[in-house]
Order: sequence, then structure tokens, then C-alpha cells
Amino acid sequence: MARMSPFFRRKAAPPGERSVTLVGRPGCHLCDDARTVVEKVCGELGVPWEEMDITRDKRLHDEYWEQIPVVLVDGEQHTFWRVDEGRLRTELTRN
Repeated sequence: MARMSPFFRRKAAPPGERSVTLVGRPGCHLCDDARTVVEKVCGELGVPWEEMDITRDKRLHDEYWEQIPVVLVDGEQHTFWRVDEGRLRTELTRN
């Protein structure tokens, strides 16, 4: 398998410079589970995170209503429905 040139590899910012957004809605049990994982991983790594409610934002609702919860890392979709703690930690700590 050919190796990708370092020029094309996406460089991640250090954990303190990353950001995570959890997109969900009240009363969603998967959102509650995702919040627990995001809170734990971000807390341990010192990564700021925020939560956005699709019931208060039409654009988010239109884009994500079938996928919630959705986790964005640095504004890009990382995962949806179930948040894997190891995968999120890897994404936030990769160089």
C-alpha cells in the first residue's frame, strides 16, 4: 500500500486547541450517553466542548435530525448515534 505524503496528511491541533460540539436534543437517551463520553474524554484531555440543541436551531435540525447525537471535532463531523470513547480520544490526541 502506498504511503501518503506528509504534505497531504491532516495535522491536528494539540488537545487544548481542539474543540468538540455535541449536537442533540432534550429527552434523547443516546444524547445522554454521548454527553457522558464527551464530558469524560474532553475533561481528561482539557478540550473545550459545547452542546447544541437541534430544537433551537433550524439549520442544525435540518442537517442532523436523523443522526443525533452528532459529535463534531473542530467543526467537522466525527461520529453520530453512538460515541466511542477510544475513537474520540484518538481523534483528539492524534498529531
